[in-house]
Amino acid sequence: MHPWRGARALALTLAALLLGACAQIYYATIGSADSAHNLVVRRGIVFDPKHAIALDIYAPHNAANAPVVVFFYGGSWEGGRRRWYRYVGEALASNGVIAVIPDYRKYPDVRFPSFMHDAANAAKWTFTHAAEFGGDARRVFVMGHSAGGHIAALLACDKRYLAAVGMQPRDLAGMIGLAGAYAFLPYVEDEAAIFGDDPKGRYDSQPINFVDGDEPPMLLLQGRNDREVTPNNAEAMAERAQAMDGTAVLKLYAGVDHNQLLVALAHRHGTTAPTLRDTLDFIAHPPTVTPATVNTIPTQPSP
Repeated sequence: MHPWRGARALALTLAALLLGACAQIYYATIGSADSAHNLVVRRGIVFDPKHAIALDIYAPHNAANAPVVVFFYGGSWEGGRRRWYRYVGEALASNGVIAVIPDYRKYPDVRFPSFMHDAANAAKWTFTHAAEFGGDARRVFVMGHSAGGHIAALLACDKRYLAAVGMQPRDLAGMIGLAGAYAFLPYVEDEAAIFGDDPKGRYDSQPINFVDGDEPPMLLLQGRNDREVTPNNAEAMAERAQAMDGTAVLKLYAGVDHNQLLVALAHRHGTTAPTLRDTLDFIAHPPTVTPATVNTIPTQPSP
């Protein structure tokens, strides 16, 4: 089953929302952490002067050697802005994790792999400057939702992008994918234009093709009711990691759809899914690089 098929009407509606002023209002209403006022927030830090691309940092007060997450938002590689994901930064930082949320260039201004180079530059900047905002460069994770999960996964699995900035995937402490697009052929709509409708484009666009067991540990979170990026993406990714003696933890949430999985980050215990709890647990105790494990959990977390 194609990950996007069956949800085109919903995607168009959401795209219309995101492209309008209503998007800012919508994301501003998502509940943020109660302790958000105790955070240190630095906005608009330019990490790529050539393309004028910036990032925001959300950190606990007096952070010292804290884990760091570089979060890539979704939007079908065509939409999104870092400020809409303030609640993600606040949720992580309120729980002791420094969050770095970068922008990246998008279609139709650029095509693949330009946004991957932006993502690699953001990861390199974070790795280099982590100590300046209380972070530990040995504990830098990449994380993303939907198209952002695709970007995070390619950084972790396709060695070429980090190699171009003097890094390697094992420099990362882990990859956290929320409903990531890992195996989404055949293309639909703009995907052929974004990635290239030729053998190279089709191969290079799929993170699953680059899983060889040498990537950092992966946490794959997925809603079973997701009709935009269907569960077979995460399931296939975990199976591939297992086949290659890699490390992937797969958690499937019953009754959870594409957006509920992400918005649940605003609540530690999760009204629909324990996304934040499972993310924090993985960051605190990332598995060693051993054969993949697959876990299926119910919709509601245990008390």
